[in-house]
Amino acid sequence: MNIIAFKILRSILWLLALLPFCLLYKVADMVFFVIFYIIRYRRKVTFQNLQNSFPEKSTKELRAIEKKYYKNLSVIIVEFIKIEHISKEDVNKRMVIRNPEILADLYEQGKSVFIAIGHCGNWEWLGKKIALSTKHNAYAVMKPVHDPLFNDYMMKLRVRFHSPNLIEYKKTFRVLAKAKDTTNAVLIASDQTPTRGESNYWTSFLNQETSFFLGLEKISVALDYVVLFFDIQRTKRGFYEITIMPITLTPKEEKPFEITNKYVQLLEAAIKRNPDNWLWSHRRWKHKRTS
Repeated sequence: MNIIAFKILRSILWLLALLPFCLLYKVADMVFFVIFYIIRYRRKVTFQNLQNSFPEKSTKELRAIEKKYYKNLSVIIVEFIKIEHISKEDVNKRMVIRNPEILADLYEQGKSVFIAIGHCGNWEWLGKKIALSTKHNAYAVMKPVHDPLFNDYMMKLRVRFHSPNLIEYKKTFRVLAKAKDTTNAVLIASDQTPTRGESNYWTSFLNQETSFFLGLEKISVALDYVVLFFDIQRTKRGFYEITIMPITLTPKEEKPFEITNKYVQLLEAAIKRNPDNWLWSHRRWKHKRTS
């Protein structure tokens, strides 16, 4: 996108972020109509992912999940835009952690943690919630967006309130090794698709052979980081409930692949509870195992 077009779009997004939530969700309804009925954004990919993941469900059931997913996606889009003007009070009101004492106790013990999530609920707001809810030094691992203008826009929103600190995913170990003298909470979405060269661990996930990054496991063992899974579920439009589930409190004592397997099992269970809550339009299974 050229810079003039981006500046026009950026101004529109800035104005949209000023809207109260009641009007913002009217915009979400319009976004849903456009991406679902007109653009038909990745609908073939989404439906194929759903079919492969839930072979026991009827076409009617899958179509219902598909439609609800796109409504949720539209909400996530406008909620991300809203970050530019959202208040800390709204973040705390709309994202509730059921058992925050787990994170608080780990901080008192001087334990750094990985917060492992999937692309469920509103993962973008979660970074804000963590920064506001813990005494840990908050980080978020991210992949840069290809378009430099959009990448700059997204990074500015992600560090609003001056936290979390962003780490490019390839530099995660290097950055955290240097931050060993602080007590850190590192948000990481480990359900993204590795490239072919990175697909070094395969396991069954949603009825399909699936590759996963091993970075979470390797770094947690190397740096002795506790690993927690945050289950983010939407309770109603604009409101989320988070449940903290320990994956391991003693990473150095875990067997190889055990941390990854526990993460995969918890993520799969969370998706099955509310199938429309995950990012189905992602080309998650574009790589196949070759050996």
